[in-house]
Amino acid sequence: MKYETAGEPITGLKWTRKTTQKIAAELNSIDISVSPNTIARLLKNMKYSLRVNHKSVECGNKNPPDPHDRDCQFKRIEKKREQYAKAGNPVISVDTKKKRINWKL
Repeated sequence: MKYETAGEPITGLKWTRKTTQKIAAELNSIDISVSPNTIARLLKNMKYSLRVNHKSVECGNKNPPDPHDRDCQFKRIEKKREQYAKAGNPVISVDTKKKRINWKL
């Protein structure tokens, strides 16, 4: 658990990156018989939260995204770029490639 623990130092909140099923399977592989439900209870007693990674869509939680809102993120970036430039801060441009998600209805 040492290397699979994450958290927020300010609030003291901590969680594990592993699922209860994976933890139980690892313990069972070293002859410690335990169920995922028991792992969940033990983690709760140790003040851990169970976390799941969720993907989100920029500019709201639309599924699929509205074509009219596609440039929302770029407008926000442009506004931030202008604010930094006016303040005399350097602005760095990074070109990245991302696979496009094909939404099926």
